[in-house]
Amino acid sequence: MFNLEAVSAQRLYRLIADKITQKIRDGEFPVGSRLPGERDLAEVLGVSRSSVREALIALELSGYVEVRLGSGVYVTMPREGASLSANVGAEIAPAVPRPAMDIGPFELLEARLLIEPEVAARAAQNASNQQLAVIRETQEAMSAGGAPNQRDRAFHAAIAAACGNSALEAVVLSLRELSEASPVYQRLDKHFVGRKAWKAALVEHDRITNAILERDPIRARHEMYAHLLAIMARLREDFADNPSAISAPAKRKANSRKTHANAGGMSSATGVGGTHAP
Repeated sequence: MFNLEAVSAQRLYRLIADKITQKIRDGEFPVGSRLPGERDLAEVLGVSRSSVREALIALELSGYVEVRLGSGVYVTMPREGASLSANVGAEIAPAVPRPAMDIGPFELLEARLLIEPEVAARAAQNASNQQLAVIRETQEAMSAGGAPNQRDRAFHAAIAAACGNSALEAVVLSLRELSEASPVYQRLDKHFVGRKAWKAALVEHDRITNAILERDPIRARHEMYAHLLAIMARLREDFADNPSAISAPAKRKANSRKTHANAGGMSSATGVGGTHAP
């Protein structure tokens, strides 16, 4: 059984990643082995599963682990001189202050959960007819397909612009910029936001749009809140136990690994991967 010291719940996911990194360097989690499940890590470290999830994504960006959806998280051989801080921050937008790199994806979503439902309610109350038309147009553009992330940004920006409060609008846009500048958020999004997730999001966007167009602030607030909760739930889907989240290419890749492992006489009870990350 693994043994990890608990960390304070107030600390950032980077500290959790640092602890796991040290265990990897010390050989407690050897290259090729599968890390303990997120629930187990969260319990031993005394932190939330969300914090562990963010830490594992940071480790993947740094080359210490590989996330295999439907199987688990496996230790890999990092590049020589790999640095957690350097690799996690390598893709950050120059305009974003460096401390913003430490804001975890779920902290950003929690902030959106506090702000955007009220923004939607205010949009239902305050939007001009022209602003309502823009919200409807952006929602219809998403349904038509193509560049979903850009269209999603335009949709939420249109609602913020219609709320009648420029400070709230600025907060919504700022939170979006922080999310787009976060390598951890973007990798998490890449793993779990596929065609199935976008299909669900489109239904949620339709409900938000209808509530705003009907000038129903209570329903608009509720639908936006439900939408953001659904995003958080999708990003919390288990790496190992939710094969429904895996795309067809990822399934083929996972099946190929299983075939190679079985050919090499690998026991399925060991929990140890037979190959390194590509």
